[in-house]
Amino acid sequence: MSATRDQAATAPNKVWLASYPPGTPAEIPPLAYQSIGAALVHHCGTYADHPAFTSMGKSISFRELEAQSAGIGAWLQSRGLAKGDRVAVMMPNILQNPVVVYGILRAGYTVVNVNPLYTPRELEHQLNDAGAKVLFTLENFAHTVQKVVARTHVRDIVVCSVGDMLGVKGLIVNFVVRKMKKLVPAWSLPGHHAFRRVLAKGGGLKLTDLKVQLNDIAFLQYTGGTTGVSKGAMLTHANLLSNMEQMGIWLETAFIGKQRPERLVFLCALPLYHIFALTVNSLAGLLTGANNILIANPRDIPSLVKEMATYKPNVFPGLNTLFNALMNNAGFRKLDFSDLALTFGGGMTVQRPVAERWHKMTGCPIAEGYGLSETSPVATANRLDSAEFTGTIGMPLPSTEVDIRDDAGNSLPLGELGEICIRGPQVMAGYWNRPEETAKVMTADGYFRTGDIGFMNDKGLIKIVDRKKDMILVSGFNVFPNEVEEVAMTHPGIVECAAIGVPDEHSGEAVKLFVVKRDPELTEADVKAYCAANLTNYKRPRYVEFRNELPKSNVGKILRKDLRT
Repeated sequence: MSATRDQAATAPNKVWLASYPPGTPAEIPPLAYQSIGAALVHHCGTYADHPAFTSMGKSISFRELEAQSAGIGAWLQSRGLAKGDRVAVMMPNILQNPVVVYGILRAGYTVVNVNPLYTPRELEHQLNDAGAKVLFTLENFAHTVQKVVARTHVRDIVVCSVGDMLGVKGLIVNFVVRKMKKLVPAWSLPGHHAFRRVLAKGGGLKLTDLKVQLNDIAFLQYTGGTTGVSKGAMLTHANLLSNMEQMGIWLETAFIGKQRPERLVFLCALPLYHIFALTVNSLAGLLTGANNILIANPRDIPSLVKEMATYKPNVFPGLNTLFNALMNNAGFRKLDFSDLALTFGGGMTVQRPVAERWHKMTGCPIAEGYGLSETSPVATANRLDSAEFTGTIGMPLPSTEVDIRDDAGNSLPLGELGEICIRGPQVMAGYWNRPEETAKVMTADGYFRTGDIGFMNDKGLIKIVDRKKDMILVSGFNVFPNEVEEVAMTHPGIVECAAIGVPDEHSGEAVKLFVVKRDPELTEADVKAYCAANLTNYKRPRYVEFRNELPKSNVGKILRKDLRT
């Protein structure tokens, strides 16, 4: 199927629907719940005694999740907050995280997810921008809070320890964390509340129904701040519930022709404060009654491998860098992967060499998807019932439209490069207190301009070429870093790489490639010769720099912006 320019100028013709798995609806059904809290209560009743989250060998059931989140919500209401007030959560993947997040939502407030590794400057900005009145944090990061809290609107601070919900084992865990590993710097927050006391007190209080509605803001999900000041995407209950339904429909297609386990096990190695894990792990797990295995430190690959050996996950959402790191671990290569039914890649481009190696090693293909904080996040995905690695981000999910547009906002025909624009029920309500920024990214007909450059083929599959801001201009020719990196990654002597543009007096910009070696004998000449054999002249790296490691975000995404500085 092909599209003429006149056809494309009116609206996308939804060619992707012909590529949907058999029986997959084009639209999600009307939402069954008015809020995430209402959905939680229903699903916790359905799956009551089954494990919902597991951390460090300790599980909480859906019944316990409902009761404990109600206690957190009731305690928050006792602090005199108004409906819609913002409550910040600054903790890694531990049991307290989902209990607190769902408690905030059930009480009628807005969650502000905070990266625990933020510097004081970053934390102060986010707390003040959001106007957060309460902050839940782990004691490991309390010293950062101490430095800025006096300059924020925060009036209540709840501090937890890693072992607070681990029972007797928690005493040992806290001793190891504090005394042996020395992971808790000295801190002082006069008047703070201890998490265990908050949970106990809340258990004796009644949660009041504040009549949360679909259009109320559930999350202020802050963007990474890679361009300008970090902004809070306003994600409503409807946004998240819609994406939960979209993911639920798509997830079931992974089991076409396969035996579906009665109770799925999700590996949650990506942080729950990131939108990817929040929806694809926590909310999708809630919908399906799955057990999410929480990994507090995914950079500890040996420990992660041990958890995989113990719990044998069926569903593994991850990133290219995490898949790559696991395959370089000898213990991982010895695992039994027979229970692994779905590996879902997102957050960054999944490189073909990594995908092919993963499929060969595990027997489970990587299905790449795509989304952003502003889209709750998942907007597109590849078919989950296919073993083919398409090298694309797949097709729009049910109830989602994708249009490729030029700089003037005109729709482009299939196959032509332009900006990927998304419309659907998962698209944010806008940026918090930034109407000018919202206007820049939202079109008059309701599409979100992603800033990503790509095209759609005649099957409705979308290929991202690169970010606008990452494009390298060499003698007037556009060079996309993803292409250079994907070629370089096929070299057996390279573990990781990243390409950026650097000033050049002859060509305006030139390509510089940063490389982490697998082969210690690898030279700059080797890399250049390999790229010369696979890339046209203007795309070839003029400069090669070897590094022991590449800078990454909190979820493992390689940060090109840090390589430019």
